[in-house]
Amino acid sequence: MGDKAHTHPGAAGRATAADHPASVRNVVLVGHSGSGKTTLVEALALTAGAVNRAGRVEDGGCVSDYDEIEHRQQRSVQLSLVPVEWDGIKINLLDTPGYADFVGDLRAGLRAADAALFVVSASDGVDGSTRMVWDECAAVGMPRAIVVTHLEAARADFEEMTRICAEAFGGDDPDAVLPLYLPLRGPQGPDGHAPVTGLMGLLTQRLFDYSSGVREESEPVGDQLPVIEEARSLLIEGIIAESEDETLMDRYLGGEPVDVGTLIQDLERAVARGAFFPVLAAAPAAGGARQGLGTVELLELITRGFPTPLEREAPRVTTPDGTPRELRMCDPGESLVAEVVKTSSDPYVGRISLIRVFSGTLRADQTVHVSGHGLADRGHEDHDVDERIGALSTPFGKQQRPVTHVIAGDLACVAKLTRAETGDTLSAKDDPLLMAPWEMPDPLLPLAIQAHSKPDEDKLSQGLARLVAEDPTMRLEQNQDTHQVVLWCLGEAHADVALERLRSRYGVQVDVVPHQVSLRETFGSRATGRGRHVKQSGGHGQYAICEIEVEPLPGGSGIEFVDRVVGGAVPRQFIPSVEKGVRAQAARGVASGHPLIDVRITLLDGKAHSVDSSDAAFQTAGALALREAAADARIHLLEPVAEVGVLVGDDYVGAVMSDLSGRRGRVLGTERTNGGQTLIRAEIPEIEIGRYAVDLRSLSHGTARFDRRYARHEPMPPQVAERLREEARAAS
Repeated sequence: MGDKAHTHPGAAGRATAADHPASVRNVVLVGHSGSGKTTLVEALALTAGAVNRAGRVEDGGCVSDYDEIEHRQQRSVQLSLVPVEWDGIKINLLDTPGYADFVGDLRAGLRAADAALFVVSASDGVDGSTRMVWDECAAVGMPRAIVVTHLEAARADFEEMTRICAEAFGGDDPDAVLPLYLPLRGPQGPDGHAPVTGLMGLLTQRLFDYSSGVREESEPVGDQLPVIEEARSLLIEGIIAESEDETLMDRYLGGEPVDVGTLIQDLERAVARGAFFPVLAAAPAAGGARQGLGTVELLELITRGFPTPLEREAPRVTTPDGTPRELRMCDPGESLVAEVVKTSSDPYVGRISLIRVFSGTLRADQTVHVSGHGLADRGHEDHDVDERIGALSTPFGKQQRPVTHVIAGDLACVAKLTRAETGDTLSAKDDPLLMAPWEMPDPLLPLAIQAHSKPDEDKLSQGLARLVAEDPTMRLEQNQDTHQVVLWCLGEAHADVALERLRSRYGVQVDVVPHQVSLRETFGSRATGRGRHVKQSGGHGQYAICEIEVEPLPGGSGIEFVDRVVGGAVPRQFIPSVEKGVRAQAARGVASGHPLIDVRITLLDGKAHSVDSSDAAFQTAGALALREAAADARIHLLEPVAEVGVLVGDDYVGAVMSDLSGRRGRVLGTERTNGGQTLIRAEIPEIEIGRYAVDLRSLSHGTARFDRRYARHEPMPPQVAERLREEARAAS
């Protein structure tokens, strides 16, 4: 790494299809918004020769400035793939969103990749969400490297940033996070700032100057030598500590020189094992520069230090009925196992599916079996169908370059798959298989919507179906109690993007309305009621009288109906009619229009007429009796209560618990977990946590997460209930 001279390779850098898994590297770029991921991808593409000018991941850069701005905005909130070629290796660069709201695309990128590149801004440092993703990668042993960007900032300090990264990412072994290069700074300007013009290679002890726009190599001189030597000694010790050769440390400490080639080989093996995490510096290409600072070094690390798909342990595979299946994963000759990691829509092409092939070979015009995971709770169908693969292509910017096949380990796009959705498995038609799903975050921010007009209402259902097909982190709910259409999202930005996609892609204009929770009513005391339905208007009349008693029951009891009529006062054939009437009235509510629950309704007495009594008459009498009982009783408004678990860093426990108390929450307990975090269990009325996904993120600086589940309905405080009634009266 760092010991080769490279020139601009021209069009050869435009990768299409790989011919063997060993010649593929799948790399996901991770970092917070504004860290410079997208700019870095463009600089790498420029250096690899995939584009011929900076700032354009397009064929020859032939897009307008307006289109480029729009394109970059789209890429900032969704997973995008940029394949390039370097030294005969195809590198699939997966650029992930930096916004926490789009963690679903981040997880998809982690699923499709074999190594991760953490992009950290020298100006902003390491945020909590980036640390959480690092821990996710560590849990599965994914190889990682760190790139420090924004070194051009006046106060950028690479050495200090390296120390921060070692503390944040090193865990028990901060010496496993060390730089491979140090920035080379030019003369100070009038403002006292010395710009970064190149890099000093610690292992090769060479200088790489980018100031001319092309990487130029030279020897270190003067005061550069002691700076290199000090950092080099630390790096060598860190590499040797992770070496598989246990005698190397003793030999090094004994004064025996260690060959640079041996160090580089040990470094590459340690990086590929996920045991050592090198820190590099990079800056985008500026102006007419043909190579961005640090991009050659980064491409060398990716091609030589990151693992091939052959070295990755693939997800578990079963048949659709759950029978485990053993495959030689990443073998192009094996049975086909591929996965849809991202679904998007193009206004001209239609649905485009980004596919990672884990086993076998996917070919154009092939018929495959589509198996889904049954995310019915999120509005997704359970797929078990055959579908024909149309055109295969490898993406680059807005272009799609056709390919005939995609081998195990590679990624490509499939156009116009009508049934396959994100997370679905593609396998051979005669050998259907299913991959274990990756973890998808639960959307916890409700967005209640309604069609803006009648034409929008006709298109809304189809538009929403397409929207959730693209994004499994959204959940579509048709609430039967409130009759609202609710789109559950991960945050405000996620919701805004969903609304914009409905409008621009599917031509559906919607209005956002206040989200309603499912309230209930119950009796607070025992009451009696008499229902009298007697009418005579010529011909057969209507005659039914019934007397009931209503008493409250414990929560969760539902509606209980008891018959205690004696002497045939209400004929036996009409008792079910009374029950039907009171249950229908309970479903409509007796005070504020919310369903009545947790009561026992006892039929005590009544009267009937030999001619005029009927099923309909006794249904009406039963409903009237329940309403009369409610008029003389104390009616409680019940609200749903959720059991919430909040996982938060110890620094924010006090603030979170105080916030929960302000939401009428009851803390049930706390539990210390690994990594300096605390799990807080609490019960909170659902009406108080509609925006908790947004508020908790702000409160904890993006480091906390929570889950929720329905616990029960319980009486709402009288002052809150009265406020809701006043709001309802004002709205009507």
